[in-house]
Amino acid sequence: MTFIVDLTSGTVEREYRSAGHFGGTILGLRLMAERTPAGLDPYDDRALLFVAAGALGGTAAPGLAKAVFLAKSPLTGVAGEAHALGPFAAGMRGAGAQALAVVGRAERLSYLLVQGGEVTVHDAEDLRGYGVAAATDALRARHGERAHVAAIGPAGERLVRYASVVTDLAFPAARYGLGAVFGSKNLKAVVCVGDAPAEVADPAAVEALAAHYRDRLASNPLAALQHGEPGFAGWSGEPPAPGYASVRNFSVPGEHGLRVPAAAGYDGRAVATSGGCPGCPNDCLKVYAPPDLPERRTGGLGQEAFLSLGWNLGIDDLDAVLAANALCDDLGLDPVSLGGTLAFAMECAGRGLLPGGPAFGDAAALPRLVRDVAQRGRPLGDLLAEGSVRAARWLGPATVPYAMTVRGAELPCFDPRVQPGLGLGYAVAPGGPRYDALEHDLVFDPDLGLTYSFAEAARVGAEPAPAGRLDKERGVRSARLLRLWSGLDALNLCVFASSPARPLTIDHLTALVTAVLGAEFTLDDLLEAGQRRLDELRAYAEREGGGPGELPDRLYDEPVTAGPHAGAVLDRTAFAEARAAFHAELGWPTPDTPQPPDPTP
Repeated sequence: MTFIVDLTSGTVEREYRSAGHFGGTILGLRLMAERTPAGLDPYDDRALLFVAAGALGGTAAPGLAKAVFLAKSPLTGVAGEAHALGPFAAGMRGAGAQALAVVGRAERLSYLLVQGGEVTVHDAEDLRGYGVAAATDALRARHGERAHVAAIGPAGERLVRYASVVTDLAFPAARYGLGAVFGSKNLKAVVCVGDAPAEVADPAAVEALAAHYRDRLASNPLAALQHGEPGFAGWSGEPPAPGYASVRNFSVPGEHGLRVPAAAGYDGRAVATSGGCPGCPNDCLKVYAPPDLPERRTGGLGQEAFLSLGWNLGIDDLDAVLAANALCDDLGLDPVSLGGTLAFAMECAGRGLLPGGPAFGDAAALPRLVRDVAQRGRPLGDLLAEGSVRAARWLGPATVPYAMTVRGAELPCFDPRVQPGLGLGYAVAPGGPRYDALEHDLVFDPDLGLTYSFAEAARVGAEPAPAGRLDKERGVRSARLLRLWSGLDALNLCVFASSPARPLTIDHLTALVTAVLGAEFTLDDLLEAGQRRLDELRAYAEREGGGPGELPDRLYDEPVTAGPHAGAVLDRTAFAEARAAFHAELGWPTPDTPQPPDPTP
């Protein structure tokens, strides 16, 4: 059952459908296609915003903590989908809701209260301008400390095109500007009150799977990394090899001189929280911030934060990165698009194309830059709040090559020159570039990879291959991995707990879905759900004129110059052949020659 909320009229209706969509992204895309006309501006009152735990999200078990946030993206112009980990999905289920579809625009800033299976609209004008932490505190003061809150900060209210929604202080749905869609609807937050557990058909089977996960934490390398300190987002130890991750806007593919902090450098920076993902012992998204930061609770450290706000900006100061990340969550900004847009501005400034612009490596200036973008308080911040593609259009053609984007969204910082399968995912995935759309190429490298994952990948037809090899088989392999993880996204299953490289193997995943829903679920069912989600995303993108995506020229023209990946670069002909094979594997027509995205200003 889905609650349809019209903020203009204040009415709430219930809609019942068959459960074949699992109540997540597929349902949201169908509602967007059915209830909104083509070509609608993302900020139009008629635009639809979808928030869902679905039939599985919020269940107290490993891998079942995700909530999905979905709308037409103000950054890309196609469907923007972001997932929040943490306890919010359980909060939705406890309050009696699996899914919300929100249309209209409230006359005054408002929030939705979900409680006892009912949804009501309440005034939030007194919260205008509040950061996520202050807004969450105020809403919990009204509705109880155990209330779960998904809120926007000033960036969402001011329609920054990559504004995020942040759940329970530190667990963001970060990508594609969904916080700006909240803001366009005068919606400050969704508050869920209630603690009714999500029902499962076979509790004993769910507990057995949870016990397996706990037993595997120490022996699975990635799970152990996620579980330990500082966690898989911490980036401690050796610096990355040249070409592995973006340095200074992907402009330094050789020796970069940047460092990573030792694990001991995080001492005193961990923030005690009562959150985490209910039912999952891994605690992979930890909360860190410098001890002297005024608001530390919002420092949920995702894997991309250090890459996007650190090395991508030429910064390796731990406290500067942690402070910027915590500010992003409190102000409601996506660290990936913010980092990509700041890196664009820094490169333009260094080349004399943005006089007075920011400089690479200036850690002291980073907090002010973050605030200026979120508040749109100064001309540069207002310009960069539009994202790098629109900023380049305003600054002039000479700056366009330095906007490292696909479909108008800034690239994740894992470099596709070294991992071309990721590059295919960035370019072809119809919702925009994500680093977690499919497992990374290096995992399946015969020499460098995680050999225990090879048998799992083989079950979907993805055999090991050298990470840098780019050919038709790379296209087929990447499409099959994308389909698998798309199935996880369709069901709100966590990719950071799942096959092929983490403790929940395909057999565990299918057994888990079967145990929760009470109906047999197979690998074929999982892959079918993944294909359906991709097909629906692609259909919506085509309806909205999204067209195929393309990677920036730099990744074809500037090879890695040093280290173990020296010489790595994308070959245009090989990439086109791999892309065609990728499309064929998914049953899609061979793409026309891709053109760079041109989002409407």
